[in-house]
Amino acid sequence: MTDSADAPKSRQPRKRLHYGEGREALLNAAVRVVARGGLRKLTYRAVAEEAGVTHGLVVHHFGSRDALIEEALAHTIRTSLSTSALEPGTGKVADFSTGLSDMVTADPDTQAFQYELLLESRRRPELLPQLRALYDQYFEATQRELNRMLPAGADQAMTRLVFAALDGLVLHQLVLGEPEVTDAALEQLRSLLRLLDANGGSASGKAGA
Repeated sequence: MTDSADAPKSRQPRKRLHYGEGREALLNAAVRVVARGGLRKLTYRAVAEEAGVTHGLVVHHFGSRDALIEEALAHTIRTSLSTSALEPGTGKVADFSTGLSDMVTADPDTQAFQYELLLESRRRPELLPQLRALYDQYFEATQRELNRMLPAGADQAMTRLVFAALDGLVLHQLVLGEPEVTDAALEQLRSLLRLLDANGGSASGKAGA
């Protein structure tokens, strides 16, 4: 397949890649293709063109479209928390999710890919185990940081509430832009967490020791 006349000039020409390098390039390309056009646009040729490699390399690495989808999802699971603002690790409310809006701005494709797969899992339940694994990591990271911040810690309900607020802000910024709105909303969330911190209250509303 030859490159189209209107292909972006920045796209790299096809090249021979080592196994690991080629696989990584294809997974990143699949994420970008889905983020821009949804799963319906995910084809061998679209991924190969996006990655700047030959069509046959996609077949060689993945064998089927379903395998490519599952591997790309696993790839986002491995990389998403490394760029996440969920767990700064300081235990300071002021540091909680400080880089969230920057993360969305810097890597919108990964976020869009994950939301596309979440919706697709309603039609393809076989995707649910990996999506649950991804969100379990998010929940666990959120709970660990809340436990550092709050004297009495955070239970599951509080963790889900806080993460749902963060997840909603990511989705809104992804669709509507306005990172400044995300930042303002996060400061309000931190204000609520400061109240719990100051009062020694637990996530379930009981007073801390």
